[in-house]
Amino acid sequence: MRELDQDELIDRWTLIGKEPELVATKRGAAKIGFALMLRFYTEKGRFPRGRSEIHDDAVEYVARQIGVDRTEIAFYDFTGRTSKAHRAQIRESLGFRECSVADAEALTGWLVDNITQAQRGVDAVRDHVLARCRAEKIEPPTGGRVDRIVCSALSLGEELLFERVSSRLTAEVADRMFALIGDAQTEDGSAVFAAIRSDPGTVSLNTMLAEIAKLEAVRAIGLPVDVFADVSPKIVAAWRGRASVESPSHLRRHAPEVVLTLLAALLHCRARELTDTLVELLIATVHRINARAEVRVTNQLIKEFKRVTGKENLLFRVAEATVEAGDKLVRDTVFPVAPQQVLRDLVAEFKTSGPTYQRTVKATLKGSYTNHYRAGLIKLLSVLEFRSNNTAHRPVTSMLWS
Repeated sequence: MRELDQDELIDRWTLIGKEPELVATKRGAAKIGFALMLRFYTEKGRFPRGRSEIHDDAVEYVARQIGVDRTEIAFYDFTGRTSKAHRAQIRESLGFRECSVADAEALTGWLVDNITQAQRGVDAVRDHVLARCRAEKIEPPTGGRVDRIVCSALSLGEELLFERVSSRLTAEVADRMFALIGDAQTEDGSAVFAAIRSDPGTVSLNTMLAEIAKLEAVRAIGLPVDVFADVSPKIVAAWRGRASVESPSHLRRHAPEVVLTLLAALLHCRARELTDTLVELLIATVHRINARAEVRVTNQLIKEFKRVTGKENLLFRVAEATVEAGDKLVRDTVFPVAPQQVLRDLVAEFKTSGPTYQRTVKATLKGSYTNHYRAGLIKLLSVLEFRSNNTAHRPVTSMLWS
């Protein structure tokens, strides 16, 4: 329920209906204490736990309305017998009742059926309890009792989710999942399970092959696609977190339906994460091959590369000398204007930045792909399925992976 600011609170604490009659029969401290508890109850759906929960401005406002000195509130015992009798009067007047054992059980059942199978946050579930109490005109129980109701509902709701998810797994799939965590003789669990939970290494062919093996191992379990169709992604993520940190021996201590659900959440999430990792590795590997090819070619050409300054003027003088030379030899015409070594440097510079350089890079890239990365990339593409929302691109992707 939304907390009101002081102006709203004072405005709403105006006595209406038959409530003035209940207040009029009281005197002094009992009168102002009763009036304040009455208004607090109509606003909050519960009684104040003490004087500290009632703002001084509200005390002064109500005191003026009922014609009692505001200082009388100091003599009202919020936990005494008079206060207890006042509570009974207020409940009867407003149509509320105390929360009985049956009411608590009904609240728990309502939470399980409507809330805790979709929401797992303690604070959110507690808010639903208080709102339900107000709607059913039940005085909220003590904080500790509310916490017990919330914990019970969360536990029962999760048990229903465990049963629902595990019931969607066939016996064959369940056996393969149990095999992942081994038995009592293999305390460290299956090596496959440990690999599935591990993080990827740096960008390399070995990392790519390792991530492909993980994805293939996850897919080999045969987890149904719709196993978590009606379960909140936040709940699945929480289960995945539990399965990631618990050792195989700890997982084996849970009930079978709990183990299957936690492992299913882990495998479901890891399948998506591994797919994303492989896509990132594909992009990074292509960039890596290209970058390495450029570095290799640059290192080869840099040895013979020497930047020539004033190329435009040099080429102009060579062209001018060539035109005016007629039938004279190149040695006698061009070399006096542009020495042979300068021309060699000019040719080398062109090779490092022109079409020759690009062709050399492409040739080196192709060689690197063919000799080292080809097997890994082909295997990577075989485990990924590419799709496109653009209808113009769909024929291309269909042709590539048909």
